[in-house]
Amino acid sequence: MSHGNSAPVSSDDIPQSPPPPEAFSGPAFAADQYVGADVMAASRAHVVREVSGLPVFWFMADRAEYRARKGKDGYTWDVQGAYGGHIDKLWFKSEGEGNFGKKPERAEVQALWSHAIGPRWDLQAGVRQDLVGPSRTYAAIGVQGLAPYLFDIEATAFVSNKGDVTARVQAELDQRITQRLILQPRAEINLAAQDIPELGIGGGVDRIEAGLRLRYEFRREFAPYIGIAQEWKVGTSADYARAAGENPSVTNFVAGVRFWF
Repeated sequence: MSHGNSAPVSSDDIPQSPPPPEAFSGPAFAADQYVGADVMAASRAHVVREVSGLPVFWFMADRAEYRARKGKDGYTWDVQGAYGGHIDKLWFKSEGEGNFGKKPERAEVQALWSHAIGPRWDLQAGVRQDLVGPSRTYAAIGVQGLAPYLFDIEATAFVSNKGDVTARVQAELDQRITQRLILQPRAEINLAAQDIPELGIGGGVDRIEAGLRLRYEFRREFAPYIGIAQEWKVGTSADYARAAGENPSVTNFVAGVRFWF
């Protein structure tokens, strides 16, 4: 008994031709014909202001971690935040590291204007200030966004008030093992256009860091993690490190927390 059901239809019976030309002959905004183009244009502009122009504040501590290494234990922070709309934002960043009981070895802050140049990419420009070591202020310009295959990329070039030209490229990728357990490989490379002896930086590739962190998201906004991070100083930078009594290759076992709001 069919209960009124029609016979099955083969996929071969379904028309495969494109839509008729008449389907595209109407106006771009049909409501303009009934309400008026000027009224609807003002209404659409109001929606854009309501939806995308509303300024919001966002903050993330991507890395707030303890580092255990041979002979000494230390810490690292890497935080950033933004205030603004979907197109333009005021962006700030800070990162640094050091050993417990001593002053930070490296610390910096950045203040940047960020402008969306695509759905997933921002162009950023502003200033960076080093907080330890020889005083340096930098002009900064770079891009930040989501590359194909969901790589989170940040690439920035710096020019200091002393004429030093450096650059930094960072990449992260979240690999979900479960809905809450996430493995994150991370890599960073620092470059310099010249030797900067007072900063222990050699021309070319200065420093490389590669790490692997496993985090558990109790909530999306809060996730403790453990992992390992390997640092290498390369070329002339390695020579500067040896001359200062430092090891140019260091393995860190890390534990920390990632959070945002």
